[in-house]
Amino acid sequence: MNPLHPAHVGAVVRKQLINMGMGARLLWQLLTLMGPALRRPRLIGDQIHFLGNYSLAIIGVSGLFVGFVLGLQGYYILQRYGSSEALGMMVALSLLRELGPVVTALLFAGRAGTALTAEIGLMKAGEQLSAMEMMAVDPVKRILAPRFWAGLITMPLLAAVFSAVGIMGGWLVGVVMIGVDSGAFWGQMQSGVDWWADLGNGVMKSFVFGLAVTFVALLEGYAAKPTPEGVSRATTRTVVVASLTVLGLDFLMTATMFSI
Repeated sequence: MNPLHPAHVGAVVRKQLINMGMGARLLWQLLTLMGPALRRPRLIGDQIHFLGNYSLAIIGVSGLFVGFVLGLQGYYILQRYGSSEALGMMVALSLLRELGPVVTALLFAGRAGTALTAEIGLMKAGEQLSAMEMMAVDPVKRILAPRFWAGLITMPLLAAVFSAVGIMGGWLVGVVMIGVDSGAFWGQMQSGVDWWADLGNGVMKSFVFGLAVTFVALLEGYAAKPTPEGVSRATTRTVVVASLTVLGLDFLMTATMFSI
């Protein structure tokens, strides 16, 4: 059929509207299940361990190297204007405002998001979700909700680790390797970083990114076709959709938070 044929266009639009409606309904269910999910802390704790502990290595190593690069590039830029003492403030603001939440969310989507999608998709392909429904157990409440809230809790913690390790990486390059004064590095950072405008907004970003990435991962897994090929495609879509969602939300939130 011609892609521009009205019938084909209508079918595509109808399919997208159905998918959007299913996604909105699932998100509402997950949000309303906060109470029952938090009343089962062991389930959430297991998922926090699964999502956070196994992502900690890549988050820490990536944060360290990002801090190295920020310290090196920041020093060369600030030195032109005789402001190399402000290196600590530049490194901290770059990590707390932008790079910490954004890069952590992208890494979280690639590591934890794909694992969630594959896990839920394989459960669907193995008819485990259908079996739970036959036993009058709601799979959204028992399987998806704990993972959703665990991702929402884990993401800000990982972003904090990323930013802290990145700041230490900037300190190693700027102070230990290049020779910037250590007192000026930390003093400029303390005087230039605002608790709410910088740290608070960064934490808020990480919460929103955690919600977006975890929801996309669960939605793709829950809606995946119950075949190996369907699970594979869903896992790929998770990385693409979650990454683009994070970048789009980052622009909107940055324009809202730091322009007022």
